[in-house]
Amino acid sequence: MNRLLASLCFFFLLYTVMTSESVDLYIASKKTAQATLANQAVQWEEKLKELARTKNIAPVNARIDPIWKGIPGYNGLQIDEEKTIKRMQQAGKWDESLIVFREVKPAVHIDQLESSPIYRGNPEKPMISVMINVAWGNEYLPSILKTLEKEKVKATFFFDGSWTKKYPDEAKKIKEAGHEIGSHAYSHPNMSQLSLTRMEQEITKTNAVITQATGVTPTLFAPPSGDFDQRVVDMAARHKLKTILWTADTIDWRKPTPEQWFRTVAPKINNGVLVLMHPTESTDKALPRLIQYAKEKKLALGTVSETLSTRRVPSY
Repeated sequence: MNRLLASLCFFFLLYTVMTSESVDLYIASKKTAQATLANQAVQWEEKLKELARTKNIAPVNARIDPIWKGIPGYNGLQIDEEKTIKRMQQAGKWDESLIVFREVKPAVHIDQLESSPIYRGNPEKPMISVMINVAWGNEYLPSILKTLEKEKVKATFFFDGSWTKKYPDEAKKIKEAGHEIGSHAYSHPNMSQLSLTRMEQEITKTNAVITQATGVTPTLFAPPSGDFDQRVVDMAARHKLKTILWTADTIDWRKPTPEQWFRTVAPKINNGVLVLMHPTESTDKALPRLIQYAKEKKLALGTVSETLSTRRVPSY
């Protein structure tokens, strides 16, 4: 009897609460709020579609240029409507600074094109690379590495195989400092003058000694003296190596003054540029100035692989 009475009391109280005016008002307010949010989302979605006409950036396909040969693509940008509306609803207001973008990959990637040498990154990408060919001379390497560390710049070092065999600890230090490692052949030959067998030996022997010293298997190949033909490019590709040349040459092997060094390179510093240098005294002294100059031009500095990638550079 007591249990039945308790149940009746509970259902009576529940009915009273559910039919009370305050509950009706609460439910009505929730429905109104949901309707308001839905209408707001529709309005914001329309505004975002309108903004997309000017803010979306189309991706750029990789291509073979008649002069620059292989040029990598560059990701586009597209407003992410769903994430943007969610952020604005959380903030409770329309605010263009809350717009979320997503990167859109190009339809054509450089790996889909015929094997070709690469002299530069995409001209739309505000990034340059410092590429240092190391075949002899260690005197200025420590100072150059200190400059790169101080400026928080990661470079790409192309190691000669015979140098790596002779100085494995130096090679390992460069890798441990976070720099990218590429191949510069084994004995610094003119690659285009070699037989296919000898050409392959230069590539595989260098890869093996670099891997042994650093634990890294190179994916980039810089032919010594920039000497190559299509056979070299195809052979490198067969071993999963991109053939890398340069956009701007410091010509530091001629021992220019730091001022001459800088004047040679500075006019060419722009989007996607690969800057060739060696561990020489002039490079050691002029490199800090080049880095500052690039930063003043709002150019990011990254490895060759980073510059050649389709990833966008964040806005300053």
